[in-house]
Amino acid sequence: MGVNWTRRETHNCGGFVITLLAVIFSCLVIGVTGQDGQAMTAEEKSKIRDQILEMFDHAYNSYMDYAYPADELMPLSCRGRVRGLEPNRGDIDDSLGKFSLTLIDSLDTLVLLNKLDEFEEAVRKTLRDVRLDNDIVVSVFETNIRVLGGLLGAHVMADVLKQRGERMQWYRDELLHMAKELGYRLLPAFNTTSGLPYPRVNLRYGVANPLSRTGTESDTCTACAGTMILEFAALSRLSGDTIFEEHARKAMDVLWEKRQRGSDLVGTVINIHNGDWVRRDSGVGAGIDSYYEYLMKAYILLGDKVYLKRFNTHYSAIMKYISQPPLLLNVHMHNPTVNVRSWMDSLLAFFPGLQVLRGDLKPAIETHEMLYQVTKQHNFLPEAFTTEFRVHWGQHPLRPEFAESTYFLYKATGDPYYLKVGQSIVEKLNAHARVPCGFAAVQDVRTGTHEDRMDSFFLAEMFKYLYLLFSEKSQLPIDIDDYIFTTEAHLLPVSLSTTRPSCHSNNTEPQAHEDDLFSYSCPSAQTLFPNNPTFAKTIRDSYKYLTGVGRAQQASPVRGIELPLHDTGLEPVEFLKSMGISLTPLTELISASQGSASQASHKGVFKFKLVAEVSQTPEHEEVVPLIVQLISPPFLGRTVLTAGPAKFGMDLTKQEHGVKGSIVKSVPYTACGYIENAVELQGHIALALRGDCMFAAKARRLQEAGAVGVIFIDHREGSSSAETPLFQMVGDGESTDDITVPLVFLFSKEGATLTAALQEHHNVDILLLPKERQLGKEKTDKLNIKFRLAKEGELVEGETESTTFQLVLEQSETDTEAASLTGDNQKTCTFPQKDPENSP
Repeated sequence: MGVNWTRRETHNCGGFVITLLAVIFSCLVIGVTGQDGQAMTAEEKSKIRDQILEMFDHAYNSYMDYAYPADELMPLSCRGRVRGLEPNRGDIDDSLGKFSLTLIDSLDTLVLLNKLDEFEEAVRKTLRDVRLDNDIVVSVFETNIRVLGGLLGAHVMADVLKQRGERMQWYRDELLHMAKELGYRLLPAFNTTSGLPYPRVNLRYGVANPLSRTGTESDTCTACAGTMILEFAALSRLSGDTIFEEHARKAMDVLWEKRQRGSDLVGTVINIHNGDWVRRDSGVGAGIDSYYEYLMKAYILLGDKVYLKRFNTHYSAIMKYISQPPLLLNVHMHNPTVNVRSWMDSLLAFFPGLQVLRGDLKPAIETHEMLYQVTKQHNFLPEAFTTEFRVHWGQHPLRPEFAESTYFLYKATGDPYYLKVGQSIVEKLNAHARVPCGFAAVQDVRTGTHEDRMDSFFLAEMFKYLYLLFSEKSQLPIDIDDYIFTTEAHLLPVSLSTTRPSCHSNNTEPQAHEDDLFSYSCPSAQTLFPNNPTFAKTIRDSYKYLTGVGRAQQASPVRGIELPLHDTGLEPVEFLKSMGISLTPLTELISASQGSASQASHKGVFKFKLVAEVSQTPEHEEVVPLIVQLISPPFLGRTVLTAGPAKFGMDLTKQEHGVKGSIVKSVPYTACGYIENAVELQGHIALALRGDCMFAAKARRLQEAGAVGVIFIDHREGSSSAETPLFQMVGDGESTDDITVPLVFLFSKEGATLTAALQEHHNVDILLLPKERQLGKEKTDKLNIKFRLAKEGELVEGETESTTFQLVLEQSETDTEAASLTGDNQKTCTFPQKDPENSP
């Protein structure tokens, strides 16, 4: 069974505290030997550890040589980035405060990497050179986690070294005094009616001062308001001044109170004055991530069970709605069964590490393996990638979250596989990010181009996690189990839970929820996976070739393919079915051929063997071409776009006059998430981009939003009906009887014509109908006309003047016309006639 947390009663602010020390990981780690190959030898680990030290020296010395005292290094230009002297990069520059950011962020890294001489020198430089009263507007969130956290972590390390009597004997808590000064400079941000902080503050003038150049903001992100408690509480407990912890606690209370009570989820952006949600999408990545992290870690650091109860409540909601193993997809906080987007951002890579602390190893292993497969495909995690593992945003600013989760999973499992993962991170950094003056961010993982940027978190976090991954406890200058990592990987001692200044008790009780095995106990791998030392490998193997990279070719009597498809990406399967290729699940084949139990299936991943039978498309499934005809001025029916039909939805061939409406673009354009412009779409025909989820899923969402029809536009650039055969859109394998609106498909060239018309004229009316019923189209009929030669006015029996064409032939210089009509020849002529139904 799980080993219980060690608890000690306390009279202050929370009920009990936890003495962690080595409890978390000693409970988790079980004996594991080579599961994906041989275990790494001590010599191999030592070699990689030395390589990591050399890489850190290259980055840190480049900063000190070329950039200090600037905030950050520009590694391509080999100079420092000084705010105001370089082109403004928008919000990203709010982390720069002319306070030697990279130096402060790196201080406790120097200690952990046993660079104690460099640490002492760096502390002296910090005390001598760094000013915190600059007239500059900075991000409250970034300044808290990087600078305040950096000063606190460095103070703790300096104090430890001083207590040992070997170094820092001159130190008199100067870094703590600086941290307290900075804390007071951040406090004006909390002067709001709700208690949620402003996103920015002027270090010299605060917020309300006319000279502050800030204070007009009304919104902040959830993580921005909810990632203060560790640093502010540590500052209160180290300095004895309770004001910091009180303000941070109040902000956490507000976020908890403002959660959506039905789903127990929070949104991404909140109004700091009235507490209303501005953005209601909910996930575990950018904008929310460290709020959840700090609930769990506040419990560990401060011993207040309220934080754990809140975390457990949120975590249950995350696993119910957001977790779709191995994916973590944003949902709408008020309607959490609806995904609001079909891509993930790289910041969620921290979440497997948090799940390790929670004791939920299986989904941690699954998501981490998915992320590892993405790095195999692109070298690094793109800043955002789709559910089909295509690049959404190609940047990679050397983020450390994937290395962080790799470290925690290795600590939890002891599986040498994660050492190999760490080794691949080291190798890719050297191969693809190293430059003569440090390490440069990757501007686009598809091209490998660099960006003139080396963020301070690269030194603060990346090298800590990589060094710890390849180090034994005996090789470290501190007992790492005595500390908790902040979100910036700064080290705060868990002993702070016993240093509790008086504070107001927390009156916010979470709602009742069902506790699970590990709500209050240390996770035990033996309990989770009894008598199975290869449990991690067993979980990973289902996702090993998720992106298609690295799949081995194997001979098989039945030719097989694996399709890495997801719940929202089944379109290729149905497309194959429509071509007459029958598909059998791999598990069924295994059961039939081996008589064994079928392999466990995993949500979102489908494996198939092709039991191939290709047949001709039946005649009754012939694709009937449709059209999108622009009928409003100035087009007036003259612009006609060829479109493909769908096998579901309204049958336009049975609509005598087609379907008319004005067009509106869906938001999001892919219609794969919550439809944000439902009011605009009501009663109109929606435009939606193909891709990221199924046609049927898009159609349902748009129909529910009130659209009376949908035009899907191909996402493949340059496609056209002139060069590509039309096809019928297919459903999702389930019943599509609920979809009743008409659906048509335009290739990208025709789609570009339509969207350009909308952009130029704003109000564009169109008609959806079969091509054969095109409005204003001339029909061709054949009339048999007999010609005979006769005298003028001469009629034969049965002829009347009203039914007879009379052609009068006159003699000309060339008798060509007369000669052509000599004798009793009969000619058949074709005359165009207007369609009577459409004639004016």
